[in-house]
Amino acid sequence: MMSDNEECLALNVINESLKLPFVKVNRDEFLVRVFGNDIEDKNRLLDVGPQVLFTKEELDKKAQNRINYLTTQSSAVSFATGIPGGFAMAATIPADVAQFYGYSLKLAQEISYIYGYDDIWTDQGELSEEAKNTLILYLGIMLGVSSAGSITRILSSKLSTQALKKIPQKALTKTFYYPIIKKVLAVFGTKLTKTSFAKGVSKIIPVVGGVISGGLNYASMKPMANRLKNELSQSINYTESDLEKDLKLLQKEDVVIDSGEPIDIMNSSNNNDNIVTFNEKSVYERIEKAYQLFEKNIITEEEFSELKKNLLLKI
Repeated sequence: MMSDNEECLALNVINESLKLPFVKVNRDEFLVRVFGNDIEDKNRLLDVGPQVLFTKEELDKKAQNRINYLTTQSSAVSFATGIPGGFAMAATIPADVAQFYGYSLKLAQEISYIYGYDDIWTDQGELSEEAKNTLILYLGIMLGVSSAGSITRILSSKLSTQALKKIPQKALTKTFYYPIIKKVLAVFGTKLTKTSFAKGVSKIIPVVGGVISGGLNYASMKPMANRLKNELSQSINYTESDLEKDLKLLQKEDVVIDSGEPIDIMNSSNNNDNIVTFNEKSVYERIEKAYQLFEKNIITEEEFSELKKNLLLKI
């Protein structure tokens, strides 16, 4: 099992990488830069997303171009940070590892925006806890955690309300994807230890070390980015059949917590005993989860109000 130290290490690297000035991607500016020459109505591009206006093949090509560009750029910077003394400070990068994952997180944002995923940054330029978890899931996909790809597609799917009702209630809450986050951090923590050692050794000989460091960067990052591209590409034309496959994969990995049939939320008045269970931390958390269902248009405002009223009666 993952130790607390490994989890702290993984989270610290993510937090430090996010502080690097090049990591944050402005969704609107990025989409206009990438697709601006291919479409006249840029406002529509920003409103509906490129996944509505371009074919899957066109999106795949755009994503591959960004992967090729950023992995090459990242390796060039890694060459500089691989040379002891001076260049790392000039590039405003505090550490080679932070730089590597900084570029990985930047690339993850760009790929996700190409495939129509939501902007993770608030209007104030900050990350919510949910947004940070989204980035961790992206990183998990890059590291080969298959369940991270499944839950990402499920949570972002634009399926009909009828189809989404098939998803277990907990699939739309933090308690559902929290085990996946823990799994990603475990894989990440292990990889960090190995990567940090390899990068440290590569700096023993200054010039050759720079070449080795850059080579490690490119060799590691490109397949990671391609893995994310391939997984997010599957969200285009995502069907009910795809949803069922992803749910089965998660059930196979013992991620889905609900053991019974999915709750029919539209008939919630007859299933209050199922919805309001007492293995949760608090009534307020259950109200928050119900509100998340309302925000995702899974239940109506009237149904949310009814659920909230019933929950408050339990206090």
